[in-house]
Amino acid sequence: MPSSLMNTKINSELLQVSLRQRAFYIPGDASRQETTPSTIYLCKQLLELGYAMSESLLHAVNALTPTAQAEIVKTVNDVLGCDLNWAPLVKGWDTPTGEKRADHLVTELANIYGEEAGFTGTRLPCGHLIPDGTFPLERYNGCPFCGTPFELARSDYRGQGSKLRVVELWRDADINRHFRDLLESPVPLNGTQRESLTIMLKQLPLPEDVTIGMKETRMLIIDVFATTGREDAAQAFMSTPADVLRFLWYEHTGCLQLLRPTTLVGVEWRLGVHHVAECDESESRAIQCIAELQLHYNRAWCRRVAKWLNEMPMSVAAMCENMHPRRGMWVRFIRALRLPEMARRKGYDHLRDLLDTFYRQDYPVWQGKVDRAKVAMDCDATLTLLQQRPGVFARALFATMLWFGPDKPLAAFEKVLPKLPLRLAYTLGSVAETYFDPQAPKRAVRVATGATKVIDNPGLLKLYSAAQLEDMQERVVQLYRRAIEQHFAATTAPAGATIYIDPQLYQIPVAVGDRSSTIHDLTCALQGTRFAIEGNAVRLFMQWGKGLPAQNFDMDLSCAIAYDNKVDVCSYYQLTPTGAKHSGDIRRIPDKVGTAEYIELDIDTLRDAGARYVVFTCNAYSAGALVPNLVVGWMNSEYPMTVSDETGVAYDPSTVQHQVRVPEDNLSKGLVFGALDVAKREIIWLEMPFTSQNVQGLDMNAVKSILNRLEHKIKIGDMLAMKAQVQGLTPVDTPVGATEVYTYQWALDAAAVARLLLSSQSIN
Repeated sequence: MPSSLMNTKINSELLQVSLRQRAFYIPGDASRQETTPSTIYLCKQLLELGYAMSESLLHAVNALTPTAQAEIVKTVNDVLGCDLNWAPLVKGWDTPTGEKRADHLVTELANIYGEEAGFTGTRLPCGHLIPDGTFPLERYNGCPFCGTPFELARSDYRGQGSKLRVVELWRDADINRHFRDLLESPVPLNGTQRESLTIMLKQLPLPEDVTIGMKETRMLIIDVFATTGREDAAQAFMSTPADVLRFLWYEHTGCLQLLRPTTLVGVEWRLGVHHVAECDESESRAIQCIAELQLHYNRAWCRRVAKWLNEMPMSVAAMCENMHPRRGMWVRFIRALRLPEMARRKGYDHLRDLLDTFYRQDYPVWQGKVDRAKVAMDCDATLTLLQQRPGVFARALFATMLWFGPDKPLAAFEKVLPKLPLRLAYTLGSVAETYFDPQAPKRAVRVATGATKVIDNPGLLKLYSAAQLEDMQERVVQLYRRAIEQHFAATTAPAGATIYIDPQLYQIPVAVGDRSSTIHDLTCALQGTRFAIEGNAVRLFMQWGKGLPAQNFDMDLSCAIAYDNKVDVCSYYQLTPTGAKHSGDIRRIPDKVGTAEYIELDIDTLRDAGARYVVFTCNAYSAGALVPNLVVGWMNSEYPMTVSDETGVAYDPSTVQHQVRVPEDNLSKGLVFGALDVAKREIIWLEMPFTSQNVQGLDMNAVKSILNRLEHKIKIGDMLAMKAQVQGLTPVDTPVGATEVYTYQWALDAAAVARLLLSSQSIN
């Protein structure tokens, strides 16, 4: 090994974290100008995968050994799934096989009555008889009747992409900055950020002077500390009993939000109904879920929780009131953790007083006072109580405005507005238009389980005229704009300072109020981000079953094509509608390597046919929920994308524009993961779970409602323009020489964006 090469070890997990921000994390500070032969080979491999390195990254990679460089290639290949099975059911599926429903009917009859009834044909390894004159078997990689694959193939196309993803260099300071941004994020972390933070918590030391931005973030830290024997350190991140309950529930279920057990069981029951019918199991998923939710703790856990509660610096009355909203859950946890037994021990006086007061219910409840004042139509008393808890006031503002009229609630709320996190003020402004819209009787909301539901707008809207509702909406918008202006006015810019705002940022909504559970391994995208289409073809893909043994596991890739007066579909039961082609329905996964389905969309054909939107969905048909390790996304390129006539493989990592991975805690049977605006030739990234087995159960009104809500949300570019105006920054058209530069690359780090736009801390 040349002396100039550094024996730096590549941490594949931290490298994967940096790859999500379009960067490679290279530890240390070594660099080398002279390009080595192994670096040239690395560049060639990355180019085939659609990546190009920046100059600084190239110099850093030059200083690595071939072994370290090989680890980089392996990590990128693992993220892209290049070693998995990408063969669909049909070879050369861009040319239809001509199969008809009659072929399936005849094949079914042949397998019922057999050769004794005169049916002749080919007996496949799965056991099915395919009669002569039905399916053209030479075109299939598996059984066209049951969807069992026989032939496997890896990705065999590289370098068809017309645009490279440029990756930058990350050093130790960059990975630590990202670590701090996630810890201090003033908004809840999405699925990608949660996984990245968990990785970094295990690999990097926690900064001493960090301020944790969200309670859910604390749970991730507590989990790492508690599972590594650092209970005393975890105590510092628990300020209320609700924090203890949230952590216990997260440790038991994996849910960062406090979902009631009945909610989880209800979800499992709905998911399990079809699963039982298909798999002929003796127990439903709901019954299994009930058993899994039973609480069992050893003595070590009992002592740990008792110590946390006993040493909590809150009054007993305040702790009891904090526990009251989840009283039923607390009763069960107290029993399972043997807290009454622990309270009898010496030194646990605070815990003993807490349990005694809690069981006697000898404590006031603030929410009860609010409810009584509201029912009595005592506006002043209600507003006085709400001002005591600004966060609750923000969440109840719209309902209070409809109940008492807008004047007094808005005046009272403005007094506590400076005490609120800016994200709450932003959320109010972003949803005011849809909430106070009398012409929209329904609106889409995302419930705690992640599913999207369409609900009726409040009936109290009918008490007000359209002009009054429009005035309420405008007053709320002005309120949150003043809050944003005050936020930016807290920092002054130097005289003559300039700002560059990437035009793409005017298309990306600020990430507040849209919880995302999917994991973005290639590049992060905020819900509502628009991706421009380079060519005429968009190719959807779905890969599932990685690491699982061979079994019946039916996942479906589909799309709904919305016209002015109808909705068409491309799915397992309709392979070739106008402007779309499906690669065939696979219902059984091979061992360990998974399987794939594709849909190709022809934008020109869809436009000529009058299509408005194409909504991308994936569904769990026979399984209870979307299977872990499910990956979905889309490809597009200015150049034609090939489909193999021999294997049907149509996956080229260099053409992938966006892909996401479904996490293990997913509870949904279906997921909308994108919508193609045909006229604008743009794909809008969405994440809308729904509960149907197939695309037919998709509520297009819910999709339109979400698209409408995203359209009205304030964009990152608009927020930065407001910052420029308040701070006296001069906008410029080029990043060269600008004092402050905000690019699309910068916006990929959602936590950094949230800190800049929504944190009360210094923003420069």
